Amino acid sequence: MSFLGVETSLTGRRWIGPAPDRARAAEAMAQQTMLPPALCQTLARLGVANEAALAYLEPTLRDLLPDPRSLRDMEAAAARLVRAAGARERIAIFADYDVDGGASAALLLDWLHQQGQQATLYVPDRIDEGYGPNDAAMAELAARHDLIVCVDCGTLSHGPVAAAKGADVIILDHHLGGETLPAALAVVNPNRQDENGDLGHLCAAGVVFLALVEAGRQMREAGGNGPDLMSMLDLVALATVADVAPLRGVNRALVRQGLRVMAQRGRPGLVALSDIARLDTAPTAYHLGFVLGPRVNAGGRIGRADLGARLLSCRNPVEAQAMAERLDQLNTERREIEGEVRAAALAQAEARGLDAPLVWAAGEGWHPGVVGIVASRLKEQANRPAIVIGLDGDEGKGSGRSVSGIDLGAAIQRLAAEGLLIKGGGHKMAAGLTVARDRLDAAMARLTELLARQGAGQGGPADLALDGILMPGAATIELIDQIAAAGPFGAGAPAPRFVFPDVQIGFVKEVGTGHLKVGFGDGLGARLDAIAFGAMDGPLGPSLRDHGGRRFHLAGRLEINEWSGRRSVQLRLDDAAPSHG
Repeated sequence: MSFLGVETSLTGRRWIGPAPDRARAAEAMAQQTMLPPALCQTLARLGVANEAALAYLEPTLRDLLPDPRSLRDMEAAAARLVRAAGARERIAIFADYDVDGGASAALLLDWLHQQGQQATLYVPDRIDEGYGPNDAAMAELAARHDLIVCVDCGTLSHGPVAAAKGADVIILDHHLGGETLPAALAVVNPNRQDENGDLGHLCAAGVVFLALVEAGRQMREAGGNGPDLMSMLDLVALATVADVAPLRGVNRALVRQGLRVMAQRGRPGLVALSDIARLDTAPTAYHLGFVLGPRVNAGGRIGRADLGARLLSCRNPVEAQAMAERLDQLNTERREIEGEVRAAALAQAEARGLDAPLVWAAGEGWHPGVVGIVASRLKEQANRPAIVIGLDGDEGKGSGRSVSGIDLGAAIQRLAAEGLLIKGGGHKMAAGLTVARDRLDAAMARLTELLARQGAGQGGPADLALDGILMPGAATIELIDQIAAAGPFGAGAPAPRFVFPDVQIGFVKEVGTGHLKVGFGDGLGARLDAIAFGAMDGPLGPSLRDHGGRRFHLAGRLEINEWSGRRSVQLRLDDAAPSHG
């Protein structure tokens, strides 16, 4: 049943409110804890029990950090790291080219630097080498190093690990493992098949951080002191959000603490990147995912593969500034390339239908560096898992993004095992694949079938999930601060979205390019401002601009607008529907 009777909003969506049992749980929590009802609605959606509510609002790493030794091979991996650092061995770090890989590499480089030790950084070229270790690179690194640490990759790299003759190999990863593991000294991965999956939500940087926690414990047991790990949490936070890891459990605590560290502006690379992106407020999870993350990623997508990792580990502000400027420039170029591919992919996917269990598109010469972003856009538009593939010669290289509750990585791995893909792997929310051109249609048909069995395609693409009703007078800065304590919000824990019912539009003004500023009130004196980005590109903006005195239900997320040192409440407007009250 639709919320407030809205079957079709101004943007064509059906509004879905909290289920009756969740509404009752939120009401009981508000009575028991005396917390604001809007906050309790958010906590109830996140599955927080009444008795755990107050503790949930103040998560601590001390309480939530798991024992690193609960992961297989962890003690051996940490011991080998400690020995290599102490003996000044020659160490190479082989990292993936995305934010998670770059941050994981920077964590290890930082840890070694604090001990006066250097390491060789190797990041494969996305186009020339593809994802993960390859035989030639691993053999070359092994000839010149005693230890190779693969981060955010390597779990399926049997051949390349075997090619690393003469060097020990450690793998610190989170991608889904196969039935057998490479012959490495240690494979630390919460998504190995022989793990229980309790820590499967960690990104690679989270796994690396746990390895460094264990290394520090071993160093203390030997009578020494390890490097300062708390100062590195900014990197873990960035990777966790950018890799779309669910913000629950220890991930939530890592990101919260990491944001505090980042606000202290102690890492030259992130300071330079924040400044060039004109980030003039304390960083939030949104900034990590949509401002900083894409810029760090830009080098691996269309430029120099190791640029992001080099920036994150850079200690010289002048060098960091130059790298940040280059990444910002590459990000602009990436946007242009993405725009072209996105338009073509959307047209193709719409022609196929956006209501299938899988939304997919494939095109000639589509840049492999942007197919993942375009897949993400298709996923958001259709509320379905999405795959986008760039074809070149006899093969296609693609990337996929999933929705909550659908394990895309497992389905892709199954497809590879069945021989429909040349290779493929990933994790629940994201995956990569290589497919022969002549098997493309068969592979996508089989993938659609596998995802349908998991329940993909059952949610309406036009559903807008809402947490409840809020009146303008209740939307205070204090309430926003209280709700923020239930965050940070992101993958697996979306920010709460409330409806302001039956409100009167006071003023409407177009701002920027296609955006709309709206003032509204309840007719009793309380009023709020709202901003609707891109509203004039669709039906939402014109309908509100030409309101003609009609009243509306307005839906969106509360935020604090900071301007000239003043803080005010603002609604980030997502949708609206005429009020028939």
